[in-house]
Amino acid sequence: MTEEGGARRPWTPEELLAYLESLGADTRTHAHPPVFTVAEARRHRGSLPGAHTKNLFLRDKKGAMWLVVVLEDRTVDLKELARRLGHRRFSFGSAQRLMRVLGVVPGAVTPFAVVNDREGAVRVALDRGLQAFDVWNFHPLDNARTTSIRAADMLRFLRETGHDPVWVEVPSQAEAPDDGE
Repeated sequence: MTEEGGARRPWTPEELLAYLESLGADTRTHAHPPVFTVAEARRHRGSLPGAHTKNLFLRDKKGAMWLVVVLEDRTVDLKELARRLGHRRFSFGSAQRLMRVLGVVPGAVTPFAVVNDREGAVRVALDRGLQAFDVWNFHPLDNARTTSIRAADMLRFLRETGHDPVWVEVPSQAEAPDDGE
């Protein structure tokens, strides 16, 4: 977030992309209509190569917050995921909390949003399945764009923002795939 009249405002996609460039990250950004679900993203991304994800903003009863990045085809068992990350149970964080802490709206949840978490309140967990891809794709704080970034550059970005991620085997449910963001 940047200062504006004494108050912090979330970074813009342009500020984020400039910051990534300053880190030497190799990115490519593609514009498309706003998307709110994995199904919509699939329709609009075309043949964009690399890993595509859904990004879950979660919290536990005590207020611990996580941004969990999973391959888009995963159906996540939240109870088991919470256990693997050392918690009893997770629920989804509210839209208000999401905006306050990460500076994005539902549908635009992305690991790039940790740039707005100056206090380091959110921990990041990455699906081990991402390790099979050299390029990852995320919204650059705006769900009308997708930015492709090399995995190594994304990991450097996370470390630079104070959000060194943990890797997790994402437990799946046997139910139908979740179509959420």
